[in-house]
Amino acid sequence: MAKQVRVVRMSVEQPLWRALSGYRVLTMLYAIGLFVSAYDEFDRPAVAIAFYVVLFVWTLVTLPRVQSAVACTKRFLAVDLAIALTGIVLTPLAADDHHISSGGTTLPSIWTAGSVLAFAIKGGWRWAAFASTPVAVANLIERGSPARDTVHNVVLVWVASIAIGYVVEVARASERTLARALEIEATTRERERLARDIHDGVLQVLAMVQRRGAVLGGEAGELGRMAGEQEIALRTLVSGALVPVSRVSLDAAEGAVVRAVEVDVEEPDDGPVDLRGLLAPYAAAKVSFAEPGAPVPLPAPAAKELAAAVGAALDNVRRHAGEDARAWILVEDEPGEVVVTVRDDGPGIPEGRLAQAEGEGRLGVALSIRGRLRDLGGSAELVSIPGQGTEVELKVPRARGKAGTR
Repeated sequence: MAKQVRVVRMSVEQPLWRALSGYRVLTMLYAIGLFVSAYDEFDRPAVAIAFYVVLFVWTLVTLPRVQSAVACTKRFLAVDLAIALTGIVLTPLAADDHHISSGGTTLPSIWTAGSVLAFAIKGGWRWAAFASTPVAVANLIERGSPARDTVHNVVLVWVASIAIGYVVEVARASERTLARALEIEATTRERERLARDIHDGVLQVLAMVQRRGAVLGGEAGELGRMAGEQEIALRTLVSGALVPVSRVSLDAAEGAVVRAVEVDVEEPDDGPVDLRGLLAPYAAAKVSFAEPGAPVPLPAPAAKELAAAVGAALDNVRRHAGEDARAWILVEDEPGEVVVTVRDDGPGIPEGRLAQAEGEGRLGVALSIRGRLRDLGGSAELVSIPGQGTEVELKVPRARGKAGTR
């Protein structure tokens, strides 16, 4: 039995990184286009050209850095912001007074917002506020006075970056909650599967030893008593539903992480099998088996689980209806589902007995039957009238059976 650890990473922020990569390239080209269109307004165009060469190379070379929170390091963010600030304060040296006084754009133009947004996606709204502050100061230095349009642009960048940073933090918290819920669900289903297997094997053996020991008496009676105690302890453990601590990423910037442990067990081919072949061995002197004349194909895992549920129902007949009770198995191959009915002529189940049994940790019907059918996307209906026997109807939809099972 080999174990394989599969890591599934969920991150709603990943599209934001892809959008930021495109934004940086487009705004870099936009800034260069603005410079070309207003070339006559620059007294020292060589300063602007040198800056745009650096901006062009930096933007393209660092595209891999803005693909994820892991690649976007603090050192990269610091250098990226420094380039944006340098372009802002170099604007008065390159452009003439008319360009500055008329509210012309800075050398990096709206490319600067990309640096601030990288801080927001990486560290949340606090990092966004931290990066927006030096940008605001640099814009005020470049303009020389807090002009109306300058203040407007500064406030816009500040509010937008902080809002995006807050949304990223909320998204990460939601990812961790979802990862925890998925792990709890997976753990619960695995425990139910193990509980069914234990019920179909170990618990039944212990119960049989207890009954036979009570009949034989003596040392066998003591052995039966001990088996009964172990049966109770094991039932309590099976129904405990303990859930381990969620294993999520230590770095919130990496998004939520779910580690699912898969157990590889050697199983037969998962191709379609004839359900009749799996149910035929249950036929006996006191168990009648009625089947269609044609094969009833189901995927192997679904057929095995359905046959195991039938076995659990017959075991309940032997245990609760007595050794002399008769049972009937009826297989119906409907167009959209497979229906298997198990009926007996026993005394029936008193009202409220199933709920009482589940409360006592006796999970035969709850797990071995209903749990199996629920995992297959089907249903298990139990009808019992005192004095008239019990009927268990198991339904498995064909659409779910073809897609897979557990």
